Amino acid sequence: MRLGEIVTAGILALLSIYLMWESTELNIGYIRGEGPGGGAWPFWLAAVMLVSTVLIAINWARRTSPPSQSEEPVLDSQGKKTLIFVGGGLFGFIALINIISMYGAMMVFLTYYLKFLGRHSWLLTLVFAITFPIAFFFFFEGLMRITMPKGMDFTSPVFNVLYDIIY
Repeated sequence: MRLGEIVTAGILALLSIYLMWESTELNIGYIRGEGPGGGAWPFWLAAVMLVSTVLIAINWARRTSPPSQSEEPVLDSQGKKTLIFVGGGLFGFIALINIISMYGAMMVFLTYYLKFLGRHSWLLTLVFAITFPIAFFFFFEGLMRITMPKGMDFTSPVFNVLYDIIY
């Protein structure tokens, strides 16, 4: 567990630095009259992630966190099983994006994760699986003006209704 914690922190730190570097290809500052530049959100989110990984490394070196004190394996048999089910669900999510849209794939993933992996009630599952993709649609498409993948043409009627609400 101890080795797994520092390796994960190191990989996330490298990923953070890479994302910060790449986001500087766009403006990361404030543009007068427009708002934050295109690279601002990715840059600062990656910076926060980098600070978090540094704090994890400090706790690891000081042995103040439970994982940094543990000699147990990173994944037991239940952890490996969970990793396969969640990882498989994420691969399914990614595969569905170009077919049923980012929001449709999110709906399917949330249903899979909450109902079948989490064993929550259908009411809770449907509330989250319907509410979150719609909220994300209005956030990205309406507020941020960022278009997400819409999938194949058969999803257009749903998006036309939501665009009518925005515009």
